[in-house]
Amino acid sequence: MISVIIPTLNEEAQIEDCIRNILAEEADCEIIVADGGSSDMTVLRAEECKRVKVVTSARGRGPQMNLGAFSARGDILLFLHADTRLEKGWSHAASAALGDETVAGGAFTFRIDGAGKQFRLIELWVKLRCCIFGLPYGDQGIFVRRDVFRSVGGYRNIPLMEDVDLVRKMKKLGRVAVLPGRAFTSARRWAERGWIRASLLNNVIMFLFRIGVDPDRLARLYYGEP
Repeated sequence: MISVIIPTLNEEAQIEDCIRNILAEEADCEIIVADGGSSDMTVLRAEECKRVKVVTSARGRGPQMNLGAFSARGDILLFLHADTRLEKGWSHAASAALGDETVAGGAFTFRIDGAGKQFRLIELWVKLRCCIFGLPYGDQGIFVRRDVFRSVGGYRNIPLMEDVDLVRKMKKLGRVAVLPGRAFTSARRWAERGWIRASLLNNVIMFLFRIGVDPDRLARLYYGEP
């Protein structure tokens, strides 16, 4: 069984479509929405969907996803952002990848759900990053063996880059595969900030994290907090 864990915070506009996308796969899976204290209708809309379990935790993707994983029954854990949709066939592809005992986990090929050459350039950079560094991000739908997730201690309770930290720990126990099936992520982040600014900021944050800058400082920079 695959346990799909969706961290949410005020995602009422996205959560139902995300859940429908998972259900359309008709796979042996459970869906866990791990909410961080939404003040909108996210929880209610999730609870109204079939085969969904809702858990609540302290705010922060790390704690939310850890709680979801703790509540999960599947041998495979898939962490999916609420604004990401997976291409059909994802469940078989993830299960097949983990049939190789040298693979600790993986993710899907990054796509932005929007038209424009700028988005294709961003996708190309992500492809190069994954090929060179073997480092997919959370918006690519990270999946991992349940025993691997537990052995590395799950997600760190940090306000940013928890996905990168997890992948780095996974790589110590096995290969992280990036599958050809696509994960389509909403273009809203680039629309809100402008694609050049958002892309530059993402890469600066990654560089600073890799050289050891404190994640709390990075979060303030990323979210524009004083």
